[in-house]
Amino acid sequence: MNTVTAPTLVIVSGMSGSGKSVALNTFEDLGFYCADNLPAELLPAFVKSVTSGDSAPEKLAVGIDVRSRSDLGNLPEWLSAVGALGLDPKLVFFDASDAVLLRRYADTRRRHPLSHLGLVLADAIALERQALKPLQQIADVVLDTSDLNVHQLRRQVITEFALGQDSSPSLLFESFAYRRGVPADADFVFDARVLPNPHWNPELRPLSGRDAGVREFLDAQADVVEYATQVAQFLDSWLPRLQSDTRSYVTVAFGCTGGRHRSVYLAERLAGHCRERGWAEVAVHHRELD
Repeated sequence: MNTVTAPTLVIVSGMSGSGKSVALNTFEDLGFYCADNLPAELLPAFVKSVTSGDSAPEKLAVGIDVRSRSDLGNLPEWLSAVGALGLDPKLVFFDASDAVLLRRYADTRRRHPLSHLGLVLADAIALERQALKPLQQIADVVLDTSDLNVHQLRRQVITEFALGQDSSPSLLFESFAYRRGVPADADFVFDARVLPNPHWNPELRPLSGRDAGVREFLDAQADVVEYATQVAQFLDSWLPRLQSDTRSYVTVAFGCTGGRHRSVYLAERLAGHCRERGWAEVAVHHRELD
């Protein structure tokens, strides 16, 4: 008799500015079906709708936080309703110190979701912390991101919260600019500065390696095709040998001058190649773009 495995469900919550959006984007890279800013009382109905049918996703990640107009104190009731559907939801709460949150808002100049109440930022953070206390108290995992940058946070999600069933290590493909230094924790580093540079094309300069114009330009270069083919062959040969290792993730980094065109293109291309080769957990991080 065949048994049906219930989908994985991760509830992403926490303080605004603590990295929830970065976490959700990373979950999406890992193959999760993601929804953000869901009204909390709609969680059971949403899960029931998404998980019904033959094409239901195997992994879900839902963002619920203070932007929800619901009484978050009722979340345990709604999680119980989700459990009655056969799922075992995990609540991951992202936090950071008030000083760090104040600095991040000052750096990004974003508006706090409670600013519409006419509060100064410090008071808005205090009110949000009080509103989210019921969620933090029942969280399965509380992650303090005060000392993490975006890159480190993505890696934390990949290594600890991917919740994959595969024993293979997670793969992170990263692009970077050499002028800002090589990522210290990269396992493999490939230098793309030998390749034709779209930067010198005025039409392509404002674009990135994610854009079709840059991809088409680089796809048409024989050197780029040869380079990408040889890197793919290298990864196909050596990544499988790491499956028996104790490491939980492998970082493959591509660098170019500005970290915008060639390195981004190669990170996306080789990540897609590894997904096609059957690697279960593959994420991409563009240090200079993200």
